[in-house]
Amino acid sequence: MPVQTDLLVLLEDRPGIVARVGRTLGRAGINIEGVCGIARGGQGILHILLADDEAESAREALDADGIQVAEERDVWVLECSDRPGELGRVMHQLAVAEINADLAYLTTTGRLVIGSPEFERVVATLGRADPAAPGR
Repeated sequence: MPVQTDLLVLLEDRPGIVARVGRTLGRAGINIEGVCGIARGGQGILHILLADDEAESAREALDADGIQVAEERDVWVLECSDRPGELGRVMHQLAVAEINADLAYLTTTGRLVIGSPEFERVVATLGRADPAAPGR
């Protein structure tokens, strides 16, 4: 399904914290389908892609372990070819529609995750787009 759930988790930037998140979700039987993390100034930000039916359980498991979920939102997950220019092609479609994406990362299987404050417009634009169409 192209629409999935992304959790934004705020973490202290220290050794082992991402391992803790992974273990917490693993113990709850929740599979991480994609992940993206950055740290700056002692603060870590982790985006975790989940199947929609696992979002509530993931939030509960993380909360029970004292891990803060700051945001939950829908993201568009797109099958993409693994070839030069593919990211540019997809993002160009959004640019032509004057849509700003504020999140992009890859899943464990190479699909592209896109988040935007204009999510409905992303769905309308990429949902009708021909994934094989040129446009680089």
